[in-house]
Amino acid sequence: MLNYKRYRRNPVVDYPEREWVNKEIEKAPIWCSVDLRDGNQALIDPMVVSEKIEFFNYLIKLGFKEIEIGFPAASQIEYDFLRQLVDRRMIPDDVVVQVLTQCREELLDRTFESIEGCKQAIVHIYNSTSTLQRDVVFNMNREEIINIAVEGTKMVKRHAADFPGKIILEYSPESFTGTELDFALEICNAVQREWGPTKENPMIINLPSTVEMTTPNVFADRIEWMNKHLENREAIILSVHPHNDRGTGVASAELSLLAGADRVEGTLFGNGERTGNVDILNIAYNMFSQGIDPELAIERVNESIEIYERCCKIPVHPRHPYAGKLVFTAFSGSHQDAINKGVKAMKERNNEYWEVPYLPIDPADIGREYEPIVRINSQSGKGGVAFVMDTYFGFKLPKGMHREFANVIQAISEKQGEVSPDQIMESFRQEYLMKKEPIHFRRLRVDDLSEETESEFDTKVTVVYTDAGVEKSFEAVGNGPIDAVKRGLQEELNVSIKILDYEEHALQSGSNSQAAAYIHLLDADDGRVTYGVGVSSNITRASVRAIFSAVNRLGLRVHDKNF
Repeated sequence: MLNYKRYRRNPVVDYPEREWVNKEIEKAPIWCSVDLRDGNQALIDPMVVSEKIEFFNYLIKLGFKEIEIGFPAASQIEYDFLRQLVDRRMIPDDVVVQVLTQCREELLDRTFESIEGCKQAIVHIYNSTSTLQRDVVFNMNREEIINIAVEGTKMVKRHAADFPGKIILEYSPESFTGTELDFALEICNAVQREWGPTKENPMIINLPSTVEMTTPNVFADRIEWMNKHLENREAIILSVHPHNDRGTGVASAELSLLAGADRVEGTLFGNGERTGNVDILNIAYNMFSQGIDPELAIERVNESIEIYERCCKIPVHPRHPYAGKLVFTAFSGSHQDAINKGVKAMKERNNEYWEVPYLPIDPADIGREYEPIVRINSQSGKGGVAFVMDTYFGFKLPKGMHREFANVIQAISEKQGEVSPDQIMESFRQEYLMKKEPIHFRRLRVDDLSEETESEFDTKVTVVYTDAGVEKSFEAVGNGPIDAVKRGLQEELNVSIKILDYEEHALQSGSNSQAAAYIHLLDADDGRVTYGVGVSSNITRASVRAIFSAVNRLGLRVHDKNF
C-alpha cells in the first residue's frame, strides 16, 4: 500500500487579506535568464565556452537585459567565459551580467576580478534560511543565520566601494518556501539595512522556491505578504526564482506577479536542477496569448528550440507548451472539426482577433506552420479528414460526405496508425476520382432544345462511355445536363437512381482552373446511397464524372438488370 502517511502537509499562510486574487497581469516583468548558471549546472554535459558564448548572444537577441553567468569564483570555465565577454566587449551597454557567489573573502576577490571592466554587474549572494536546513545542515539558530547574511553583505559592500562600475546587490534567502515568513522578512530587512539601497539605486530581494513545496496560491500569499511588509519597499526590486518540483513553476511565477513581484528568474524551456526552473518562454507566450507585450523577441520559436537542443543536449518534449512538435496538432476528431470551423469563420468574418477553438495563438505568429495542425489517426473524426482535404488539397467536401470518407481513412489508420495527408489524398483519388470501372465516362455532347420544345426537358445529352472496356453510348433528355445524364443511366442500367444533393466549387483560379463536383446518389431500389466526385476544367463534365463515380461506387452495372 502506498505509504502516504510518511508525509505531512507543508503549512499554508493565514492571510485572509490577500489581494492578488483580484488582479490581472498587465505587463511583462524584468526577465533574468539563469540558463548559463542554474540551467548549465543541471546539464549532464555542461556547455563549453564556445557554446556559452553562442547561448549568451542568443539571449541578448531574445531581449534579455539581465543574464546570470554562473560561479566565476568557483569554476574556471565560467571565469574564462566571463572574461571573454568582457575583454571582447560582447556585453551591450544595456545588458547587466549577474554573478553568484558565496560570501567568503577569497571567493569575493575572485568574483570581483572576474567582472573587472564591466560597467555594471549584479552580485548575487545567498544563504539557506529554511527551518530544516538550519537544523540538519548548519545547526544554527536564527541570529547566526542572519549574521551570515549581514556579514556577507558587508564584504560585498567593501569590494563594491573599490569597483569602478556600478554594483547591484541581489540577496536570496535560499529555500524561502521552507522558511517561516517572519524570519524571511527579518533576514531580508537586515540585509537591505546593511546595504542601504535607495529608490534611485535599488537592490534585488530574490525569493526562490528552491524546492516547490505547496500549491501556487500559497507561494503567491507568501510573496504578497513579503511585498507588503518589506522595509524601504520602493528601494527594492522584488524578484522570484521558482522551481518546478510540483510541476507548477509557471503558475507560481504568474501568481507571484499578481502578488507584487517585479522580476522573474528562469530558463528557456524550464531547464534546471531536478524538475527544472520556471520556463520563461512559457510565461512569455502566455502573456502574448493575452495581448500583453512580453518584451522578448519570441516570434521564432523554432530558432530557440534549435539553439537550446544543440547547446543543452536536451530535447524539447513534443507536448511542451508552444514549442513542442505536437502542440499545434489535433488528433481528436471533434477538435479537428472545431479548428476547421474556427479558421473558416475567422476568414469569413475578417476578424481582427485570433479566435480559433483549441488554438490559443496563431502558430504562424511564433514561426510555426499550419501544415501540422491536423494529424489523422484512428481517433480522428470526420471533421479532421475534411479539414485536411480542404487545407492541403482544396477539396471542400459536402458535410454529408465527411463521415463516408472518414470511414475509409479510419479503416486505414486502424491498420497502420497515423495517415499522412498524401495518403489521404491518394485514398480519395482511388475511392472517388478513379472510380471508372465498370462504366467509364468518355465523352459528352450537350444540345439545347429550348427553341424546339416547350417541355421542361429542354436539354439533350449524348454520352459515350465504356462498359468493361466495350464502348457504348446513349442519348437522353432532361431539364439540364445532370438530370439528362441521370435519366439516361437509369435506362442503360435499368435502375431507379435519384440525385439527393449536388455541390460544386472551383479548385483553383486562373486560366488553368479546375472545378470539383460532388453528387449524392441514391439507388432507390435498395436504399443505398453514396457520393461521387468528378474534376474537370469544365463544370458540366466534372458533374457527369461525379455521377459515374457514384454509380460505380454503388456497384451498378449495365448487365445487372436486364430489360
